[in-house]
Amino acid sequence: MIQTEFIASCSNYTDTHGEFLWREIEQAYSAKGRHYHTLTHLDNLLAQLKPLKSQFNNWDTIVFAMVYHDVVYNVLKNNNEEKSADFAAKRLQSISFPVDQIEACRKLILATKKHEPDNEEVNFFTDADLSVLGAEPEVYKLYAPQVRKEYRLYPDLVYNPGRKKVLKHFLAMARIFKTNLFFEKYETAARRNLEWEFGELT
Repeated sequence: MIQTEFIASCSNYTDTHGEFLWREIEQAYSAKGRHYHTLTHLDNLLAQLKPLKSQFNNWDTIVFAMVYHDVVYNVLKNNNEEKSADFAAKRLQSISFPVDQIEACRKLILATKKHEPDNEEVNFFTDADLSVLGAEPEVYKLYAPQVRKEYRLYPDLVYNPGRKKVLKHFLAMARIFKTNLFFEKYETAARRNLEWEFGELT
């Protein structure tokens, strides 16, 4: 579980602060308006990345990026990634996490805004964040309504065109997944799922 992983990473820098930081994270991801960007999403992200642990220079940085990448999530705003990165930096400073690794963590979080190609570590991280797109059809058919619920403030007249624009953006990419590992595992299924959802919105 992500909680166990987070506490373990924190313990490398603080004896007492990890539990407090976790309670704050847990509260954020359990907020009433969240349906997809929840603790389950973090556990799924961990499941994708932990087998690749040896690929990363500093596993603690990856763990911290996982838990903080959606800690600020307001569907009415377009600066959630920036806010989450700033939030992470403040909390990591409080446990004396190395400055260079705080910046690396910020970079990972900010990369989830556009999911554009970068170095291998960032690519693995953003690919894992998008892995739900390549889930089995029955899982994806649960995911799409969860996203819709998070944007429940918007009527279909507003939501559907906006969501279709996002789906078209992904479908227009030469590759949705940047690493060969995720590409081979999820690309075909992701395109099938995205096309299905697009059809449901027309």
